[in-house]
Amino acid sequence: MNIIITNTTGQPIYDQIVTQIKNMIISGELKEGDALPSMRFLAKELKISVITTKRAYEELEKEGFIVSYTGKGSFVAGTNQEFLREQKLKEVENYLQKAAKEAKACNISEKELTDMLKLFYEGE
Repeated sequence: MNIIITNTTGQPIYDQIVTQIKNMIISGELKEGDALPSMRFLAKELKISVITTKRAYEELEKEGFIVSYTGKGSFVAGTNQEFLREQKLKEVENYLQKAAKEAKACNISEKELTDMLKLFYEGE
């Protein structure tokens, strides 16, 4: 599992872990029943506190993305992929709505905005 932690975003480390694991599940990179690394192993790999990984796993479990079993570990939960996709779609819509509002406030044309979006989309 390739999780990248950065200190420059201002986003809490546990939240970065949650976001990246959610994205792996939604994209299908992680599938139902796949085992996640143990909290201790992930903490060691990322060079962070076990408390941070524990908080991330608890958040993922609370949101229904993973299930944990004492003594066995944590696994990707059986989830409705369409529901997860719909959640992400709503999040993207919110970002685009904010971008459109900011663009209008700065007199950025619709064409300029869509050109920027296209560059970002193709760059990823």
